[in-house]
Amino acid sequence: MAQKPSIPKGTRDFSPEEMAKRNYIFNTIREVYALHGFQQIETPAMETLQTLMGKYGEEGDKLLFKILNSGDFTNKVSDEELLGRQPLHLAARICEKGLRYDLTVPFARYVVMHREELQLPFKRYQIQPVWRADRPQKGRYREFYQCDADIVGSDSLLNEVELMQMVDQVFAKFGIRVAIKINNRKILSGIAEVIGEAEKIVDITVAIDKLDKIGLDGVNAELSSSGIAQESIDKLQPIIALAGTNEEKLDTIASVLQTSEIGLKGVEEVRTILETLKLCQLTNRIELDLTLARGLNYYTGAIFEVKALDVQIGSITGGGRYDNLTGIFGMPGLSGVGISFGADRIFDVLNTLDLYPKEAVDATKVLFINFGDAETAYCLPLANRLRQAGISCEIYPDKAKMKKQMGYANAKHIPFVALAGDNEIAEQKVTLKNMETGEQSLLTIEEMVNVVEN
Repeated sequence: MAQKPSIPKGTRDFSPEEMAKRNYIFNTIREVYALHGFQQIETPAMETLQTLMGKYGEEGDKLLFKILNSGDFTNKVSDEELLGRQPLHLAARICEKGLRYDLTVPFARYVVMHREELQLPFKRYQIQPVWRADRPQKGRYREFYQCDADIVGSDSLLNEVELMQMVDQVFAKFGIRVAIKINNRKILSGIAEVIGEAEKIVDITVAIDKLDKIGLDGVNAELSSSGIAQESIDKLQPIIALAGTNEEKLDTIASVLQTSEIGLKGVEEVRTILETLKLCQLTNRIELDLTLARGLNYYTGAIFEVKALDVQIGSITGGGRYDNLTGIFGMPGLSGVGISFGADRIFDVLNTLDLYPKEAVDATKVLFINFGDAETAYCLPLANRLRQAGISCEIYPDKAKMKKQMGYANAKHIPFVALAGDNEIAEQKVTLKNMETGEQSLLTIEEMVNVVEN
């Protein structure tokens, strides 16, 4: 008996309806990126391990999918090494390539390799799958898409403003109400400085970034376990609990950080971004959130995160400013800022709120019923005319019973069925049936185009 086929854990098949929904997400994001002058690039699914290893920390290295060398991949490995059972060491000997873990490191590699061809500032977007050998669980997959946009080669805060405009426009198009949260790593560094724990900045940011998940008591416990003094934790409490308008929060935190030069610089950067955004008339609200830290340590300036207001789910977009994207490849000093839309979580939000436009999901608009060879010959030019008008249509391929053909139209949610028998052909017309209302009309092909379009 043949073994039942399966797919690897943490991966998924997508049905035609699911793909229509996903393409609606990707196309909407792509349109907004293009409206702001971003150019699309793609990088290979696999990169050399030399490019990938050491860029995501020790834990990240373990989550990289490695690709075995072609041919006899053990010919340069001794029996002693094989028996040593040291996975990372062995992988370095028998694997030269791996699947990309994210789009950021391949982008950094791309910028370094193509630096002479690029016009700075370089505005790039990239929508491609990435792979992580993580433990699969609800909402976490081993293969998933990232939708990144970055501007490199410019320190201007107008770049941050533009990215926030793009975020707002994308979610306005989706019809998803969101809160756009902003903070600045310089503010977080200043806080660590004024509470006397400057060297613990990473521990502090990692802990407070978990506030939504583990609560204030959990954050305080994690801070304590990281060796941060209780006195410093106590000083942190009013900062974490800070409330009020964006202006009030900025004034308060500026007062707290008056002895920290880097902290005040962060306050001024956030103030500039928020003041400039007032000119842009955003649809969604943007708020300063001092508990927003984002775990990635390479952010150096503004950081962003987007939360859906009507669905309980994690961050659906994130990003921030980084000062040294290409330094990992020996080309220091190239500043950039970027965002990444979480396509899979946006997919879940749109499903939960039932926000997909009908036309985005229903592909075929008209089905021509097949009554036989002569009738099909009459319908073929009509189908071509519809397609020239941008209307998707099909001719049922077989002369099957009417019930079967109508069932096909219903199963595919096709809104119109076109029937052409002897009478229609004699009048050079078509009977068009609206599958939702049941109404039928005898129409010329041009009248049919108008009805379906409207």
